[in-house]
Amino acid sequence: MSSSVDVNPGIGTDLSFPSSAPSDPSAPHVRRAVVRVDAGADRGDLARIWESIGFDEINWTYTATGRRLLQTFGELTDRGFHVRPHYVFCSGTGFGIPHWGNGNVYHEDAAGDAVYDFTIVDQAYDAIVEAGHHVLVELAFTPRDLLPDAADELRVTPSPTVYSSYEAGAWAYPPRDYGRWGDLVAAHARHCLERYGEQEVSTWLWELWNEPDIFYWKGTPQEFYDLYSVTARAVRSVLPGAKVGGPAVTGAGVEFLRGFLRHTRDQGDPIDFVSFHTKGSAFTPWRVYGPTGGEAPEKQNPSAHKMLFEVRRMLRVIAEFEEYRGLPAIVDECDAGVPAHYSVYDNANFQFQNTEYYPVFQVKLMKKLLDLNDTEEVRVEQATSWSFYFEGERYFEGTRAFLTAGGLEKPLLNAYRALSRLGERRVDAVSDAAHPVTLLDEADGASMPEEIDALASRSTSGTVAVLVWRHTDDQYQRDELEADVTLRVSGLDAEAYTLSHFRIDAGHSNAHTAWVEAGSPQLPTDAQLALLQARQGLEELEPARQVAVPSSEAELSVALPLPAVSLLVLEPVR
Repeated sequence: MSSSVDVNPGIGTDLSFPSSAPSDPSAPHVRRAVVRVDAGADRGDLARIWESIGFDEINWTYTATGRRLLQTFGELTDRGFHVRPHYVFCSGTGFGIPHWGNGNVYHEDAAGDAVYDFTIVDQAYDAIVEAGHHVLVELAFTPRDLLPDAADELRVTPSPTVYSSYEAGAWAYPPRDYGRWGDLVAAHARHCLERYGEQEVSTWLWELWNEPDIFYWKGTPQEFYDLYSVTARAVRSVLPGAKVGGPAVTGAGVEFLRGFLRHTRDQGDPIDFVSFHTKGSAFTPWRVYGPTGGEAPEKQNPSAHKMLFEVRRMLRVIAEFEEYRGLPAIVDECDAGVPAHYSVYDNANFQFQNTEYYPVFQVKLMKKLLDLNDTEEVRVEQATSWSFYFEGERYFEGTRAFLTAGGLEKPLLNAYRALSRLGERRVDAVSDAAHPVTLLDEADGASMPEEIDALASRSTSGTVAVLVWRHTDDQYQRDELEADVTLRVSGLDAEAYTLSHFRIDAGHSNAHTAWVEAGSPQLPTDAQLALLQARQGLEELEPARQVAVPSSEAELSVALPLPAVSLLVLEPVR
């Protein structure tokens, strides 16, 4: 067995936390918890920070599968997700492959004049808007006809997988003419305004570039800051009320972010949000060359602690600037692992992206981010899952995606179904077996241990919804015993409620488990495929039943395997 270099592309270098978390078979389990929910203790609007997705492959936005997936997300929200695709200004034919795509907007004719072509962009943005969503416009990267002379230094040998030096990374060089770049941005904004109207475009976010603190930007930091000045002013020249921001750095881009904010402040640049990214793991080696289906050289895992530490650190950098403390933070790549297009065939540690581990991790992470919002001056407004789907996959390839082959839904999608069932207002939920964000400073680089925690809400109809989970960052940890959870819900104002209990675990809401039990077929029969499709949605653990509430309080018992998340919905009987 051999492996490639030990550097995972797409993540910054940071020594605060290891790039991934090791497994610890001796770690203690949590087998008992009491969770107290006070439905009368209103904590304000429940910020739906999870209503955002993004992906590299812009040209798959408007495929039949891409459109169906966008419509599925449209069913989970009444306000729409923000959707952030890469590569809108890259040159190309409109053919997408993993981690590459192109909007092919900018060209220069024989006289050297700019020519704009929005044929591909229209298809992508139409698919997003028609599904009820809004665009997070990532203004990137440099079109081929705007490459500077310095891009000639990038030499590659063309091959079937690397067409030219442009696809290999020349697009990351700063544009040779910032004036022409500004004209391109303004033309793009004007076209969107004309096509979608002011009411729709006013909901969009406009962001320059992606992760300029690493290989996505081949210029200097100052060149990027100057490009932001040009970009933000170009957008505002067409859309005076547009929400513009950046710089979308990695979780390690602390000094780059600090320099960016200093520049925007000193230049008086428009800025309406600050964006950055975080990733929970980068496995080492990031790609293993060995027998198909081989085990990972070392058992490694995502770390929620790493992600929360990076987010908190970035929030505090923003808070250093008094002028910016009121701006929202957009974590527009917020993922347990990187890169999105790597799979269990690259490194078996990516298996978590197929299993029940990932949706429970995602629910846990969203709650912890909301808790950070309660402790920090700057608040997270969006936490984007950089996930969509991939063409040409095998069943349960293990990439970071909501769908596997044949458009079959992976368990991860059910995390978003469960979150969508929460009401408009957050209410108190306290677990005596939770691992709170206030312990971050004691983590000392370690991943988050096993916990039982909860997130609760109340809707205007009086419905109370509670998410309660058992999880550890160690994907290899299993427990033969279930944890006994006593859920005490107080502050109820009806005499009876209908209780619906949904579950995501190995045996529920899990097409992957059903696929494994069927023998992991790569050519499933019609009967097998029907069985998998029947298991892909959010499933009830038990039939709905009525619960009497004689004294405004209900006590429920929940048995949680590891990992698992239950959604309990109490709907008043009036």
